[in-house]
Amino acid sequence: MIEEQNSQTKRKYAWVDKWAKMTGERARIDAKANNTYIIYEKDGHLVKEFPDGQIVPLNKEGDN
Repeated sequence: MIEEQNSQTKRKYAWVDKWAKMTGERARIDAKANNTYIIYEKDGHLVKEFPDGQIVPLNKEGDN
């Protein structure tokens, strides 16, 4: 019975992983089209990713 509950949970929320991935891909496309950057968490730190693929850490005080 526990195995059935685990498999139901995985199927019920499997769409969230796909949706999150698609949202990130769309953000990259929009950033490239508008020559801006996206911010996301990588290895526990916030980073900026530029359209050219450059990834820089986000400064905690604010980055200009």
